[in-house]
Amino acid sequence: MKQNIILIGGGGHCKSCIDVIEEEGKYKIVGILDKPDKLNEEVLSYKIIGNDDDIKSLAKKYNNFFISICYININSTRIELFNKVKSYGFYCPIIISPHAYISKHAFIDEGTIIIHKAIVNAGARIGKNCIINTGAIIEHDVIINNNCHVAPGSIINGGTKIGEGTFIGSNSLCIQNITIGNNCFIPFNSKIKTNVLGSVNS
Repeated sequence: MKQNIILIGGGGHCKSCIDVIEEEGKYKIVGILDKPDKLNEEVLSYKIIGNDDDIKSLAKKYNNFFISICYININSTRIELFNKVKSYGFYCPIIISPHAYISKHAFIDEGTIIIHKAIVNAGARIGKNCIINTGAIIEHDVIINNNCHVAPGSIINGGTKIGEGTFIGSNSLCIQNITIGNNCFIPFNSKIKTNVLGSVNS
């Protein structure tokens, strides 16, 4: 029997989350939370039933919530909502596309989504509240800390460490055994060959 789940955020990334959740088949989406002026609108036939102020009251009936807001330039909203859900003691599940490959020797923490055609290889560790987007490759022994977004088509080579809150843009390549710091912004099509402590200019 499927467990009920509520999504928080009704934008474009929400559609990707819905698609993965439907394909995975573990959860039944009962509604979406978004801005108050979006109430009763629909995202892929799922109704917006409230906003994030309703999380606590909805938890009297539901205890699975998932952050379906994307992170590109500003990560604070996604982090704040994840922390809010956790402060109430509710669960943010791990969502994994059946069309992704996850090694049995990899570790993925709660609130993270692995989208279609992504690969997570042996020894990789992915933290909480992360997005591993379409077709991204996370190679062996990579460490990705909490609240990161690895955008579509990116390749993170073996042994690389990515700090908390970092964004890796689409089709970027990180060479093996480097370190990328916390809260970095790596633009699309970047080639990262040395350690990075701050954001990279586009």
